[in-house]
Amino acid sequence: MNSKELAKEIRKISLKMVFQANASHIGGALSVADILAVLYTDILTFDPANPKYADRDRLIFSKGHCCTALYAVLASKGFFPVEKLEEYGKDGSFLTSHISHHVPGIEISAGSLGHGFPIACGLAFAAKRKSQNHKTYCIVGDGEMDEGSNWEALLFGAHHQLYNLCLIIDYNKIQSLGNTNDVLNLEPLKTKIEAFNWKCIEVDGHNHEQLKEALINFKTNEPPTVIIAHTIKGKGVSFMENQLLWHYRSPRAEEYNQAILEIEQTL
Repeated sequence: MNSKELAKEIRKISLKMVFQANASHIGGALSVADILAVLYTDILTFDPANPKYADRDRLIFSKGHCCTALYAVLASKGFFPVEKLEEYGKDGSFLTSHISHHVPGIEISAGSLGHGFPIACGLAFAAKRKSQNHKTYCIVGDGEMDEGSNWEALLFGAHHQLYNLCLIIDYNKIQSLGNTNDVLNLEPLKTKIEAFNWKCIEVDGHNHEQLKEALINFKTNEPPTVIIAHTIKGKGVSFMENQLLWHYRSPRAEEYNQAILEIEQTL
């Protein structure tokens, strides 16, 4: 399965999970699908049969409320049986509504925004001190960049020259209560990040070739790297795209069927 095929599967599986569980956050799951697909197809070093092996790359998924996308890719890659996805959101399930470190392939539980990137910095710092060669990647939502902890982490990462660390911002322009730059303006985001002494690359977060090129560029670069991935909330479903409604709302049966049809036909 190539990255584009995997991205389609992530979107379909995420929609099914959210629909069946009457759950939230489908908009952000759809926006991050291509980023995850490229990482797990072309970039990350991992072993589904041994999720904690020492030389694996670490992925910190800080936007943990969009867990369905990560659960979908992990199941598709064999970390746990695909059938387990049917248990998402049910009482007693290990597939909780924010990502859990009890799920094979997930490094940390997440959902409290602004926590993942500082943890990623700590992991990268420890790896550097131990002369370990693996990379650490962290995915945050753009709304998370309102958190001061992330800007402290940017200072820390540059100061300690964490060349083994890549921050990916899923910049879909919408957070829980409104447009990101209406809630708290991030712009000029690239200029601010570069002022913190990080290399910053802007890409179309749905263009797999651009994502892959940027991530490979990170591997051979000296400064710590931030990738601003410009994405569309609800990507792939016409009535969900760029709509705040789909941060929290779950699709009804007719909406779910229409969404699956559109993904099958257009992506």
